[in-house]
Amino acid sequence: MWLADRGYAPRTIRDRMRDLDVLSRWLEREGLAVEELTPGRAEEFSAARRKAGCARGSAAGARLALRFLGESGAVPIAPTVTVAEGPLEDLLSDYRRYLAGERGLAGSTICRYERVARLFLGDHERGEELALQRLSAADVSEFLARECPKRTVSGARDLVTELRPLLRYLHVAGLISLPLRWAVPGVADLRDRSLPRGLEPATVVKLLRSCDRRRTVGQRDYALLLLMVRLGLRVGEVAALRLDDIDWRAGEMLVRGKGNRQDRLPVPVDVGEALVGYLRRRQTIDCRQVFLSARTGWAAVGVCDQGGRARGVRARGGAAGRRAPPAPYRCHADAPGRRVAAGDRAGATAPEA
Repeated sequence: MWLADRGYAPRTIRDRMRDLDVLSRWLEREGLAVEELTPGRAEEFSAARRKAGCARGSAAGARLALRFLGESGAVPIAPTVTVAEGPLEDLLSDYRRYLAGERGLAGSTICRYERVARLFLGDHERGEELALQRLSAADVSEFLARECPKRTVSGARDLVTELRPLLRYLHVAGLISLPLRWAVPGVADLRDRSLPRGLEPATVVKLLRSCDRRRTVGQRDYALLLLMVRLGLRVGEVAALRLDDIDWRAGEMLVRGKGNRQDRLPVPVDVGEALVGYLRRRQTIDCRQVFLSARTGWAAVGVCDQGGRARGVRARGGAAGRRAPPAPYRCHADAPGRRVAAGDRAGATAPEA
């Protein structure tokens, strides 16, 4: 596949295929043939999507689709833009060869590393030369102090990760005398330094009572919320629960956790009754997952459901929180904040609902 051959991850490939589908439908609405797609048309498409407030159909996705169509011969290839020559471009070219040959990195990874290298080295371009001889740890710190506040914690971590290989290369190539990669600090994330706040008993009662147990979906939501409240399960563990994982005779449940970890937990009486109440009304289909989604034709419910749409276990906890105000809640995954699941394994107690 064209994208896979260029090092794109499976999830990115799925996103780009959706972008191509959106672009195709836009061309059809505009009465344009594929051969009429040009860089200017691609920009028009992206502008129209932004104006409509749509996340799908980015400028990068349109350019990538145009490149694919050009290489496959479906549209004329645009004239190649002459890349500016100079010491910076020469160094970046050598750096790309180093990353591909010495490090064996994928094309998409090399592109990310090159963007950071261009951003960092652009500060040290002086006319026809790069002033790298006097590069110091203070310059690295100044760059990070300027760029990190513009990013999220995850983005800042990516930045420092992608800067270290450049500094290693500059030292190995003899362009700087000191191994400045040691001057790049780690990125602190203080969000999880304190214990997450659990829910008050009265709030738990509100959450459970918010589920309309006269309906199948309400019975389902009640059962999955009770699993998180009573057993402290994560959303992924609830979504992964299968009918075969429940040993009714022994009163135990197999929980499939992170890192392929498996635990056997006792099933409290109220949790067992909630599961039985739901399973009696659950659709009789071939799927062995315990919890099914009504919106997807009674298919297995996921953490966030397909494409990240909020229809999975996490969304059910959020919906219950909106029905039981005032505070917002989050189901226990790894994110901080108020959590529906309070306490350790089998360590939380739920008041009578």
